[in-house]
Amino acid sequence: MSEAPLVGYSSSGSEDEAETAAVGRSKPGSGGRHCGQNPLPTQRFPVPDSVLSMFSGVEEGPEDDSTKHGGRIRSFPHERGNWATHIYIPYEAKEEFLELLDMLLHRAQTFVPRLVQMEEFHLSLSQSVVLRHHWILPFVQVLKDHMASFQRFFFTANQVKIYTNQEKTRTFIGLEVSSGHAQFLDLVSEVDRVMEEFDLTTFYQDPSFHVSLAWCVGDARLQLEGQCLRELQEIVDEFEDSEMLLRVLAEQVRCKSGNKFFSMPLK
Repeated sequence: MSEAPLVGYSSSGSEDEAETAAVGRSKPGSGGRHCGQNPLPTQRFPVPDSVLSMFSGVEEGPEDDSTKHGGRIRSFPHERGNWATHIYIPYEAKEEFLELLDMLLHRAQTFVPRLVQMEEFHLSLSQSVVLRHHWILPFVQVLKDHMASFQRFFFTANQVKIYTNQEKTRTFIGLEVSSGHAQFLDLVSEVDRVMEEFDLTTFYQDPSFHVSLAWCVGDARLQLEGQCLRELQEIVDEFEDSEMLLRVLAEQVRCKSGNKFFSMPLK
């Protein structure tokens, strides 16, 4: 189904380790004093209004300026100590693949000019979920245990499809997997077991495994489906050596949590 949702493209930023630990603070005036030292006077002097006006009395949350990341909107609120986590198979782009992508993007931009190329390429095995910092390493270890028995496999991604995320705030052009689907389902089955163990959201019931190529803000399916989609598929089908170019060896599963990356090689 061409409207298969994606939430693996969360724009949640990573957290610094120092921010994830609770910092104990002593109450004002509770510090100890040396024996024999006279107690400090208990009289409190009024704080000038000019100083009081500097503080609103409400702690502000982290800045979430969508203009700093291409207009993308977070799939879930940013919260200190929460790490956006995503499991996927990386797709290493070769020079010929980038040439094909340039042709596809140039044609698609005649229908939707605001489309931009993805910065990296991958095939999602999970939705984007939230982990607390202290759960990252236990989560990754369990994931490694579940991935340990999987063999490397070839897959082909050569079917152009249009996708949106769940909120329909972003649209993607992707290449859907046409062979290797069963192996991806087996991987997702194990990833889902890990998610359930940590009480996290599992993957979609009927997933469309794909490599996203380009994206734009908003729901642009009406402009991209139909004539545009047919022209993009023709470019892929007619591209020299596209059959071999789009046949890829899956060699590892990768987990990204905040700014941390963990790699799990397949056998």
